[in-house]
Amino acid sequence: MSGSKFDIKNRLDLKKKRIRAFFHSIEVKKKRKEELDKAAEEIYRDGMVYVQMRLPVDKITKEFEDELKYKIDHNIIHASIREANTSDLDSIKNLYNKSWLTSNTPFRPITKTSLLQIFKDPDTIFLMGKVYGKDAAFVILDFEGENKECAVIAALAVLPRFQRRGLGTILGMAAWNYLKENYKHVKELKCEVYKDNIVSYSFIKWIGFEEYGTKAYKKEDFHINDNG
Repeated sequence: MSGSKFDIKNRLDLKKKRIRAFFHSIEVKKKRKEELDKAAEEIYRDGMVYVQMRLPVDKITKEFEDELKYKIDHNIIHASIREANTSDLDSIKNLYNKSWLTSNTPFRPITKTSLLQIFKDPDTIFLMGKVYGKDAAFVILDFEGENKECAVIAALAVLPRFQRRGLGTILGMAAWNYLKENYKHVKELKCEVYKDNIVSYSFIKWIGFEEYGTKAYKKEDFHINDNG
């Protein structure tokens, strides 16, 4: 296996960091002989199931782009979008920890150390959205394939006060514009959504993504004794 393929296969994105931390918390409880609730036991036994979704770039029509632009232009909320740098990591950590509390996804706080490891990956892009002078959302883009022909939405988070108010659409459109400008060779977009996160699933489905499978992450997939 070539070095590039090995690196692509073994990169650990934000979602996987979160899953690993969640399993680690369950493992600690088991070692302490504390009783686990039914939902945690089920996840520990069967894994955390994510719906895999994809959108071929050739299905993103100009008409659909124009429809999204119209919605954004007429939205009450307007956001400025920028590419993040290391000085934004504290803000990203806080956004993550606040936004996932309302996502109906098993939650463990992310650390700045974990974010820095992800940020240092040259194939990972962080975009930030600021509303009313305050950081309110972020999206993380990653890539798959030897030629980075597949762009992966590794994470998209919006502060609870701005959820369901169009900010996710603004950030999604900004991500697509970024890819069009900088990665013209991308042929497909992918993402994974936790099976019980109905709000995020509905939003991604509305954008045009379609299901192509499911994936269960189990504790055996991670080194749960490593807190990184």
